[in-house]
Amino acid sequence: MNEPSESMPNMPSQQQPQQQPQPQPTPNPTPKRVWWVEAGRNFSLIGAALAIMLVFWIALNILASNALALLFPGGNMPTWALFLASSGPLYAIAMPLSMLVFTRVPAIETRKYNMGAKEFFQLLIMCVPVMYLGNIIGNMFSQTATDGQAVDRVSSLLMGSQWWVTVLFAVILGPIFEEWIFRKEIISRLRRYGERTAIVISSLAFALFHQNFFQFFYAFGLGLLFGYVYMRTSKLIYPVLMHMLLNFNGSVIAPLLLRSVDSRILDGSLSEADLLSMIENGNLGGMGAMMLYGMVLFALVITGIVLLVKWQRRWEFYTAPEELPRGSKLRISIGNPGMIVYILIAVALSVLMLFQ
Repeated sequence: MNEPSESMPNMPSQQQPQQQPQPQPTPNPTPKRVWWVEAGRNFSLIGAALAIMLVFWIALNILASNALALLFPGGNMPTWALFLASSGPLYAIAMPLSMLVFTRVPAIETRKYNMGAKEFFQLLIMCVPVMYLGNIIGNMFSQTATDGQAVDRVSSLLMGSQWWVTVLFAVILGPIFEEWIFRKEIISRLRRYGERTAIVISSLAFALFHQNFFQFFYAFGLGLLFGYVYMRTSKLIYPVLMHMLLNFNGSVIAPLLLRSVDSRILDGSLSEADLLSMIENGNLGGMGAMMLYGMVLFALVITGIVLLVKWQRRWEFYTAPEELPRGSKLRISIGNPGMIVYILIAVALSVLMLFQ
């Protein structure tokens, strides 16, 4: 007689009493609803943290500006004081204060990966066309919305500031603190709900943070690339370096070259005869360096576009542990009280800045 296999169930013998079937536990009827509620709550907490940061930043900026104005009567406040009144409260108080809410959403620690120099510079070059295309869109939108009356106050401030002020606030401190909040703190806490979703929310929050339609579009585009770099490496150093290099170009090199060019050439008031005379005498007043700079930028824009096309199949995205359903991503990630409040405050401030 063959022995029963281990995979076969042991049937009850006639001598043993028949066991009554145990009632099966009732399954939880709303597991998905509870999970979605928790996800929406976490997105709302991120939005609330951003709103708190923005409100405290603006309020403290006003207080600091008024206090510093007492030291510089007559409205002759130097640019370093303007930057200090704005960035000081943001970095020292508003951003750390927002962490009280950020930390209520658990962060996911992931393995860190190194990025090769070739890949780093390819991604950096891709940022160039994204930045300048976004800059063009931002200028067109702002000028169209205000019938040509809008002024890019950030660019004007950078043009009139000392080089060390720009380097300190725009090239060093800005990229470090902004990448810490908008890449590390946001993406590390939202990547569990989808890599693409976390990157887009991070980029949208970053773009709105500038409260400036001149900067909104290119900040959003750059945020997507910075977010991808952080997502794939989990190392903040890479997006920080990219941010620093791009800010150094736009905040230091470009204004420096523009200041070296004769203002009559830039505003079109130079006569044709004077221009020909300057060319014949080789006295272009920095125009030659500006033209060379423009040629290099044009080459970088073309190269960046080519790389973006070539990388179409190289972008890597992986399914997250709690990936949001396609039809619910927008509603869960943005349609929550915290994110709605942050978006409304940021948009209102952007409109106010546009018409000032």
